[in-house]
Amino acid sequence: MPVAGSLRKRRRPGEAVIRGLLFIAAALSILTTVGIVFELGNEALLFFRSQEASLAEFLSSTHWQPAILDFGIWPLVLSTLTTSVTAMVVALPVGLATAIYLSEYATPRVRGTIKPVLEILAGIPTVVYGYFALTFMTPLLRSVLGVGVVEIFNTASAGIVVGILIIPLVSSMSEDALHAVPMSLREASFAVGATKLETSLRVVLPGALSGITAAFVVSISRAIGETMVVAIAAGAGPKNFTFGEDNLFGYILNPFVAGETMTGHIVRISGGDLSYNSIDYNSIFAIGLALFVITLTLNILSRRFVARFREVYE
Repeated sequence: MPVAGSLRKRRRPGEAVIRGLLFIAAALSILTTVGIVFELGNEALLFFRSQEASLAEFLSSTHWQPAILDFGIWPLVLSTLTTSVTAMVVALPVGLATAIYLSEYATPRVRGTIKPVLEILAGIPTVVYGYFALTFMTPLLRSVLGVGVVEIFNTASAGIVVGILIIPLVSSMSEDALHAVPMSLREASFAVGATKLETSLRVVLPGALSGITAAFVVSISRAIGETMVVAIAAGAGPKNFTFGEDNLFGYILNPFVAGETMTGHIVRISGGDLSYNSIDYNSIFAIGLALFVITLTLNILSRRFVARFREVYE
């Protein structure tokens, strides 16, 4: 009987308080997300219900000129995609290679040197990256490719610098995924005569595929949502286009000309004298809602991919 009494669950008020605080923190994060979505949807609905704009025009028109009531989102979307794709071309291979080196090759001393450098890159304000793109990367591209090819404001230099900005994010998350692969898989690979490189690329990398994919999607979302770099270096004014023009796709996909992204446009017009509840003011929330839908779609696709190819180790 005394033994049974000693095994009875004891009340621990401290644990109950901690559990309650953790629940409140989780609930606040969910409520914050719901509040953001509600506000975006409410203000965007005012935009689409106005006489000057409509959802059909928003999704089909190829011109964005609020001054003449043209509200087609595609010029802003294409500039955003151009910048983001350029950033991914820079960040994904460099960040993944860095992660493989730190996880499989670097000594503790070298890792202790490289990691703080990456943390410094992650801690630099994005406005500094923006002026770096404008004052260093753009002149470098103009000196290499020619002044007539590369404009002063262009999406290429902004995309390259955004890629540099998110390299620490890619490398850090990818390294965590590589570290999660059990050492027994490496030892088994070495036991059958595989080299270090073969083990890294054919055993460790596939074993961490789901985590690396998640790192890539988070980095892509970060690139799409970057604001200050593209606002400073990419240019002000969307690349409006009309189907049927000569060399259409060569123009809209040209990364060396100016192009205003979705976040850059929000920064530019929200800093002006916009009257509350005007069509220009409400268009900011419509663009923000479009950004939210894009990033949400990326995350849903990522979760499905990770769930399909996730490796579970015991």
